Amino acid sequence: MTGLLTPATPALLPVVGTPTELREALRGAESVGLVPTMGYLHAGHAALIERARRENSVVVVSIFVNPLQFGLGEDLARYPRDLERDRALARSAGADLIFHPEVGTMYPAGFSSSVGVGAVANALEGAARPGHFGGVATVVMKLLNMVGTGGRVADRAYFGEKDWQQLTVVRRMVRDLSHPTQVVGVPIVRAASGLALSSRNVYLTADQLTRAAVLSRALRAVQASFAAGERKVPALLEAGQEVLKGESEVKLDYLRLVDGGLEPLGTLPPLDTPAMSDSEQPRHTRNLHTVPMGGVSQSEAAQSEAAQSAEATQFRVLIAATLSGVRLIDNMPLLADPPGDSGL
Repeated sequence: MTGLLTPATPALLPVVGTPTELREALRGAESVGLVPTMGYLHAGHAALIERARRENSVVVVSIFVNPLQFGLGEDLARYPRDLERDRALARSAGADLIFHPEVGTMYPAGFSSSVGVGAVANALEGAARPGHFGGVATVVMKLLNMVGTGGRVADRAYFGEKDWQQLTVVRRMVRDLSHPTQVVGVPIVRAASGLALSSRNVYLTADQLTRAAVLSRALRAVQASFAAGERKVPALLEAGQEVLKGESEVKLDYLRLVDGGLEPLGTLPPLDTPAMSDSEQPRHTRNLHTVPMGGVSQSEAAQSEAAQSAEATQFRVLIAATLSGVRLIDNMPLLADPPGDSGL
């Protein structure tokens, strides 16, 4: 390529901070994959970068703590930041470039536009954090438009499935606005305990991290009840709630079964032929035989693979709770025949 990037990866990833620098760096790229992040990268982000590396000639990791998606009293000021650490992790995972703009670059004086995505952005996390997904949709749309080459937008953008609602919101936005970027979901990466990895896990002590893993156990209890033949939604959710009772410090916000449009399910229709929900897009498969330390469990990857092979999982169980003031979210597909290996 003829931009600022060269085939020989430098010792530290190049970092650019303006759209002009970004366009110059990407000049001549055959395809561009974007991994949008707020930084403080971990193995979950590495999985996104590795997937992008396999599918694009150039991989850009954006690092931007987006003020529009934080509400009053949230952790904007103390959100963890470590650019040099992020450069090292992104490079080892296969990224080519970091886009690290200032707030004034993304939202210059007089900026007043926003992207709204309707009902899928208003419930669940949207209800708990008003305005959050409007901020997410706005910054993602700007990034998709900035990270491209030759007048194009990003070819693909990669999001973790841990925030299933965010993934659904971005897919709906791209679909509704006829945006050409392909949105790719990547399976959740978990610690050995089952806890979904998150940059905010740094706020928790070792003991609290152990306690927080109860969220994944609760989700697996719902799965197990469903696989055993239970079809009454209250009984399925009760299976998860019983597990949560073992950790009194974990305060449940919601445990919900939803369809592809994030509508809560009161009853379960027949699942003989799962339909592809309108919020889903076909996704490529991933290698199930390599499970990194603290990575995607074989069960987790197999579940995602099973869903992808049928083009979509119709229903999902979502959970949110707080522990010592730290908000935790997680989710799993509702599968009639989940893999036997728990991976935990």
